[in-house]
Amino acid sequence: MNLKFKTTALAMTLICGICHAQMQSENIREDFKPSTLNQAGQEFPQVNSQGYARFRIKAPQSDSIKVSLGLGGQGGTKLTKGTDGFFTGTTSGPMDEGFHYYHLTIDGGVFNDPGALNYFGSTRWESGIEIPAKDQDFYALKDVPHGYVQQILFSSKSTKSSRRAYVYTPPGYGKGNKRYPVLYLQHGWGEDETAWSNQGHANLIMDNLIAEGKTKQFIIVMTYGMTNEIKWGGMKDFKIENFQTVLTEELIPYIDSNFLTVADRNSRAMAGLSMGGMETHSITLNKPELFGSYALLSGGTFNPSELKDKPKPALIFISCGGKERPENVKNAVKALKEAGYNAFSYVSENTGHEFQTWRRSLRELAPLLFK
Repeated sequence: MNLKFKTTALAMTLICGICHAQMQSENIREDFKPSTLNQAGQEFPQVNSQGYARFRIKAPQSDSIKVSLGLGGQGGTKLTKGTDGFFTGTTSGPMDEGFHYYHLTIDGGVFNDPGALNYFGSTRWESGIEIPAKDQDFYALKDVPHGYVQQILFSSKSTKSSRRAYVYTPPGYGKGNKRYPVLYLQHGWGEDETAWSNQGHANLIMDNLIAEGKTKQFIIVMTYGMTNEIKWGGMKDFKIENFQTVLTEELIPYIDSNFLTVADRNSRAMAGLSMGGMETHSITLNKPELFGSYALLSGGTFNPSELKDKPKPALIFISCGGKERPENVKNAVKALKEAGYNAFSYVSENTGHEFQTWRRSLRELAPLLFK
């Protein structure tokens, strides 16, 4: 390749890049509004009607800022420094609807965005941003009867510690002697027992479904799955035994002793997202006498051979995002149905391994439980 050709090719590449950036900029609607997850009075970050996110950080003494979005902080949006000391930048494309973790890398150090609220994910408190979803009404805060989410502390002899869980009780709980089924609902890797209430809006999803008469009332128990000691990418090294003991021998007896539960297999279910789904898969196979319904949300699948000769579950629910591997979920459920199991699949349209997938999955799962 001669020098003249190289120079021409380089110029054409630069021109194309500039044109693409200009076209992209022209196509972005300037209807940005503060994210609903911003700290009080903070204007940034912002989102627009197309799903783009815009960030603005004041750091006059800094040289570079990158925004890393998603669980684990993959990818990045580089911000540009202005003469006023503010760094500003917009994502290169629209983001998926729903909740996203993110953090800032400022001159090589990792920080949270001072404008956003923080949520526990990626084994640390991360900033959060919400891209409004077209179907967000099902987890909206509405003028309907609300249940309660309370923190409980229970003793764990196996770990020689006191442990924490959050318990959702439905509207009207405790006003009589009515007893309720229980769903044990697990978070994913990097998260903790706060995730399903804070990021997932599990309580609001349940309140709205109950108000619409679409689901039976039940208790939800959310506890830490003891997963975060495993480094990212090392899931195969996780051992279920310690958490299985905490859940089945310590937490379940505590819940049945202190809450108005129906303490039998058919009135007890377990579900989990991502690594919490892997935990659900292992524990329900190991302890099928304890759980009557199983749900894996982006957390693998069941197959008939591993369920053979075990107490038959009343329900198996398997879901994932449309950007994950929906064919695996559909094929697994097809095989389960052919083997005589009451199995359901759900695929969240246009979402990946993220909370919008799992919010929608809970909405679809709840009406199927405890029939």
